[in-house]
Amino acid sequence: MAIRVQDPGLLTTVQDLGRYGYSHLGMSPGGAADSLAMRIANLLVGNAENAATLEMTLTGARLEFDEESVVALTGGECDCRINGDTAPMWQAMRVPARGILACGGVKTGARSYLAIQGGLDAQPIMGSASTNIAGHFGGFEGRGLRKGDLFGVRKGANSRVSTLKPKAVDRLYSREPLRVTRGAQHDWFGVEAFGKLLSCPYTVSEQSNRSGLRLRGESISPRVRSQLLTEGVSLGAIQVPRDEQPIILFVDQQTTGGYPKIANVISADLYRVGQLRPREQVRFIEVAIPDAIQLLREQEEWLKEIFRC
Repeated sequence: MAIRVQDPGLLTTVQDLGRYGYSHLGMSPGGAADSLAMRIANLLVGNAENAATLEMTLTGARLEFDEESVVALTGGECDCRINGDTAPMWQAMRVPARGILACGGVKTGARSYLAIQGGLDAQPIMGSASTNIAGHFGGFEGRGLRKGDLFGVRKGANSRVSTLKPKAVDRLYSREPLRVTRGAQHDWFGVEAFGKLLSCPYTVSEQSNRSGLRLRGESISPRVRSQLLTEGVSLGAIQVPRDEQPIILFVDQQTTGGYPKIANVISADLYRVGQLRPREQVRFIEVAIPDAIQLLREQEEWLKEIFRC
């Protein structure tokens, strides 16, 4: 089975949950920016959670299917149509042979995810099919999709589909502050600077991407102005460079850095970072590390419970 790209949208790439275990070689995990939406899309069509999907940024793609297919669209809200008829998000749906699936602009959030039963036929590199655009590998020829591209879909071992319980995803994209723990150089900043991070709103800059979200707002000044030797950085770390404007390091981040890290977005909120768009406002609230671990456990339990039996 093959799918032809009639219009790729702004940036559409193949993504799974990423490639882990290579940070010591300078390779970031990459993967879906909103991994929770991607996992739900796969589960809806009977795929393994890590099956390769399409990640569409701000503007969706227009695709032609040569055979009947079962698909699911999740993530940021967008206008989805099959052969011109409105199609729902967050549920499995059928695209007929020679059918056209068109995804419009993302109205809320930044990215939507399309899972196709069987998963995209993308060759894993270092254990992952995710596209690494900077490295020009993974996904579809290591790049975003273009008009005229033709890519395959694997035959699904499981033809069963799942459905979500009513209002199951209502809690996903709240406007609550992003939860953070204290960063490795938290003590470089002092109470006043950390308090500013937690009390002031910040705006996502136009210069943001999958590598990092540059924020604009109140300056955060370190009280210790010492040179930091380059060290490993974690996903979601909030760096403060010389311009004193914070940056949230994200899925395509560099694996080392020399700027002090005041905080770190907790794992349970990283999917929400993937839905932040330019000019959107964000706030932060501190949680303790044990609480962050418990919140992630609760999120995983919630994911098991939202599907109908």
